[in-house]
Amino acid sequence: MTREAQRIAIAEACGWRNVRELDDLYPDGSVSAGIWWQGLSPETGSEELIPDYLNDLNAMHDAEKMLASAAQCRDYADMLDDGNGGHFATVAQRREAFLKTLGLWTP
Repeated sequence: MTREAQRIAIAEACGWRNVRELDDLYPDGSVSAGIWWQGLSPETGSEELIPDYLNDLNAMHDAEKMLASAAQCRDYADMLDDGNGGHFATVAQRREAFLKTLGLWTP
């Protein structure tokens, strides 16, 4: 699964809509330093930058809160089990396990 596909799938699983890659001004009108991602926020419904699910552990921690059932939480923890309950899993390991738990991972 490409990094771009992972980013979109995680954002959509977290409620973001119309997720897309842009090389333009930031939503606040300031100049961007390259390519960035934006979408319709699940909280405000307005255009905002999406969290950096690919590189930011805090963003993935927020995404983990989307796991709705005890079974999903168990499956996710089992995929991350490193003998320490997944506490030392990398962002890449967490995003793959998250997508697999939700049935969104494609090889």
